[in-house]
Amino acid sequence: MKIYRNLAIAVTEALREIFVHKKYADKVIEKVLKSNPKWGGRDRRFIAETTYDIVRWHRLFTTVAEAKEDDFWKLIGVWCIWKQAELPEWEELRGLQRKKILAQLQEVKTDRKIRESVPDWLDELGAAELGDEWERELTALNTEAPVVLRVNTLKISRAALHQQLAGEGIESESPTEFPDALILKQRQNIFGRPEFKAGLFEVQDAGSQLIAPFLQAKPGDRVFDACAGGGGKTLHLAALMNNKGRILALDTEAWKLEELKKRARRAGAGNIETRVIESSKTIKRLEKSADRLLLDVPCSGLGVLKRNPDAKWKLSLEFINRVKELQQQILADYSSMVKPGGVLVYSTCSLLPSENEQQVEKFLQTHTDFELVDQRSIRPSAGFDGFYMARLKRKG
Repeated sequence: MKIYRNLAIAVTEALREIFVHKKYADKVIEKVLKSNPKWGGRDRRFIAETTYDIVRWHRLFTTVAEAKEDDFWKLIGVWCIWKQAELPEWEELRGLQRKKILAQLQEVKTDRKIRESVPDWLDELGAAELGDEWERELTALNTEAPVVLRVNTLKISRAALHQQLAGEGIESESPTEFPDALILKQRQNIFGRPEFKAGLFEVQDAGSQLIAPFLQAKPGDRVFDACAGGGGKTLHLAALMNNKGRILALDTEAWKLEELKKRARRAGAGNIETRVIESSKTIKRLEKSADRLLLDVPCSGLGVLKRNPDAKWKLSLEFINRVKELQQQILADYSSMVKPGGVLVYSTCSLLPSENEQQVEKFLQTHTDFELVDQRSIRPSAGFDGFYMARLKRKG
């Protein structure tokens, strides 16, 4: 594999934005790729995949190269050696020795936090909370996430979309355990496809696609999605309810709900209403009025590091502790919206019991009018992102 200098420059620019200016990797890569319309598919794939690789393995690469954290040229050199690619004879890569780097890659294999490229504090936290499971899940989190579509069954069946995409040379698999999912056999940018613009599918991880059905909402129900964000799960609920009943999408950020409105129009989801949570009064007015309430709460995001590897360098223990307080506050305040006999689903994209089972246990100790009906964890080692979900019922 030959490495072209102009593409390497694009990678260093992306890495600088991510590590020095603390920008989100996905947004940075999107911006970089838009900066040069002359790049072909192979060039774009190289920039995106190389940037993500170096972000994911940043600690490992800086350690074996004995490099500074922002010596991005040296990290590209280590990436070349790691990928068994040709090492370009560029001034910035002078002093890198293939034999030495390969030897050091072998040497650090016994140190998990360097081998798996995570901060010390995160390795210690994962081991403390997950015990023997942590190593397996950590290894899984360093694998590339597949591209998964959620078929919009308001407009098309999974079989029909599968066939339509296959006719255009896009091969996919239909996993039996995820009834609305199509997993692409080859990574590609799917957002420019006419099928996407027509609202036939959304991009949504398979594990995430299990949360909306877990709510067991029926057509005709009054359903609240109280941490709706951009609305991926809201749209899934609309499809599961066949556009019947009412879905109220709530969030504290108005711009996220504006994005949801656009997505809902594209999807043909006509039973969704949006409302900004401006104060506690917004929640108070909805007391005991929901048949179903989804609380997909803010969390550490440790379950989705496959997709967001830069998060492990931006996260801190202080942030996780703050977000756990917020989770408990949301549970305590928002649960008032569930009517007697109604159902609440609490969900996160975290692996930590302290954000998951322990939060539910703590809530139930002080809210004896609720009972736990079921709970489920999706682990990254199963091949997709990591999620937790708990279904609670308010006693009638």
